[in-house]
Amino acid sequence: MLLTIFMKHDQGKTLEEINAHLDRTGFRKSFPPPGVEVVSWYVMMGVGQVVTVRLPPEKLREVNLAFEKGAWGAFRTEFYPTYDYRAIWEKARSATP
Repeated sequence: MLLTIFMKHDQGKTLEEINAHLDRTGFRKSFPPPGVEVVSWYVMMGVGQVVTVRLPPEKLREVNLAFEKGAWGAFRTEFYPTYDYRAIWEKARSATP
């Protein structure tokens, strides 16, 4: 499955404070957990970061725990199950007269 994660910056913290939190909690070492692939990772200026990962459904709990233990306090997080619509869109577009 694909999972898109919005990591909204806590704008009450500086970038240095956010990075110190991530270092202190070990988030960068615990995420992504083994067996989870980062498909994309973008910075949205003024918002935060958006990460899409590919994972087997049984790894969902590990992803959640990595965020609860490491990213909370630096980011507010939102999780969205995602699927790749591009091939469907391209097929539909080419079939349209």
